[in-house]
Amino acid sequence: MKIEFRQIGVIHSPYLKLEGMPIQPAGALGIRGTVEVFEEFQSGLKDLDSFSHIILVYYFHQSKNYKLQVVPFMDSKPRGLFSTRAPNRPNNIGISTVKLEKIEKRILYVQNIDILNGTPLLDIKPYVPEFDVQSHVRTGWLENVKGKVSEKHSDYRFK
Repeated sequence: MKIEFRQIGVIHSPYLKLEGMPIQPAGALGIRGTVEVFEEFQSGLKDLDSFSHIILVYYFHQSKNYKLQVVPFMDSKPRGLFSTRAPNRPNNIGISTVKLEKIEKRILYVQNIDILNGTPLLDIKPYVPEFDVQSHVRTGWLENVKGKVSEKHSDYRFK
């Protein structure tokens, strides 16, 4: 089986290098960027402007050489890759929930962006609390670092 993805746009942000970037949207509060949707997909943006938040699905185009055990940004111990949000993955797919400010033609203006400039966009989904918020959630090893995401930034480890 061959799986292929089609780039539908490009994400623009103030982050020109991996080092020093926020590691999640919660650590990028107020940081603005834009999402340029390619012209052939513009009509798919209809009605999206009525949502306050969107989920961006993108390709970690600078990530290479994944390992199944990693030391994540939020810890100092090796963890299983799939219990982290480390960018080097077998399929290099990332997600970020960002605040949607406005849409002008095929440009989406967003806030709380934690994505490298020039990142290929694969998909956009509306954030819907009734669908996306879960109750009685366990967060595993991250329980010990709750509330500290804004203190952490990207470094050399996943280059």
